[in-house]
Amino acid sequence: MSRKRLQFLAESLSRSTKHFSEVEVECLIKLFDALLARSCSQFAVSGFNRIAFRDTLFAAFGMTDDVVLDRVFSTFDRSNSGCITVVEWVEGLAILLRGTLEEKIKYCFAVYDLNGDGYISREEMFQMLKDTLIKQPADEDPDEAIKDLIEIVLKKMDYDHDGKLSFADFEQAVKDENLLLEAFGPCLPDIKSRIAFEERVFPDTRKL
Repeated sequence: MSRKRLQFLAESLSRSTKHFSEVEVECLIKLFDALLARSCSQFAVSGFNRIAFRDTLFAAFGMTDDVVLDRVFSTFDRSNSGCITVVEWVEGLAILLRGTLEEKIKYCFAVYDLNGDGYISREEMFQMLKDTLIKQPADEDPDEAIKDLIEIVLKKMDYDHDGKLSFADFEQAVKDENLLLEAFGPCLPDIKSRIAFEERVFPDTRKL
């Protein structure tokens, strides 16, 4: 990418994302190009495919849940092209690293809404929670433990009592209790990972 093109893109994205300075966007673009150059992806010319994106988020933030990572990819891939472009990369990281509570609520809901129908169903909750719970003693049915947990979640978050979570339910629950933001599994970097990433990528510009 030419210097002129880099500066133009960085200026444009710093205005549209609002959470990064122009210099920080330049750092993220350079990181994207460097990661892309190391990727063996068939999409290496235009962006990350799912495998390269998953490897990148694991290396950067230690994110490992395949179900969640697949949905994170889909939330980043706003054009539904099957690969993450540099613009989608910067816009997605703006929310992951520095998003407002409202932006993070929208992002987490989109991740948890596995089939994209506008609701988080019992089946989707089960699929996400089954890999996050501590293994139960051999004489206990793990599926029953998950179902019990889902009932507790619904009792706390399902404001209109229809047996599933709409965006309005999820938003209200999280605003009432912020800890419910990642109720169905981690899909945002923890503070330690976020700070480490920013220190590495923005060595001279980092803002806490």
